[in-house]
Amino acid sequence: MSRIDESRPFVPVKIAVLTVSDTRSLEDDKSGSTLAGRIEESGHVLAARDIVTDDVEKIAGRVKSWAEDPDIDVVITTGGTGFTGRDVTPEAVMPLFDKQMDGFSEVFHRISYDKIGTSTIQSRATGGVIDATYVFVLPGSPGACKDAWDGILKYQLDYRHMPCNFIEIMPRLDEHLKRGK
Repeated sequence: MSRIDESRPFVPVKIAVLTVSDTRSLEDDKSGSTLAGRIEESGHVLAARDIVTDDVEKIAGRVKSWAEDPDIDVVITTGGTGFTGRDVTPEAVMPLFDKQMDGFSEVFHRISYDKIGTSTIQSRATGGVIDATYVFVLPGSPGACKDAWDGILKYQLDYRHMPCNFIEIMPRLDEHLKRGK
């Protein structure tokens, strides 16, 4: 079973939050605010926050620029994971993945199923790594953002989480990029 090892130091990471919406502004972005609040409450740094419309190029451009930014360790998007014509966040982000994190989607859906039942299948939440930066694609509801943070990310982004966590392997995420040099 997982646990927090209090003998290890907490290591804050720098996290960017991107809301994908044609209708939201920073003032009424409940999902982005939910994530921002949880990031800061956990002791991490909210490195950036933005909103882009449901447009593949705009989403991909923002995510890619943040993934290349050495001052950002993690990117979390919220919105655009459903099945309507405007829901294109997975199409924008997944082609950028160096590695896809299938387990993130599976665990997210398991947590979500306990709360909303079979409606969880209407989300295409996913995760992966782009340029040694963790990227998580979440649905646009505050509840889904709470589920993903409280049930997965809060622990995996905590260096003290045992038996393993994302933070301890961060220095090795770009090994494949260094081989050719």
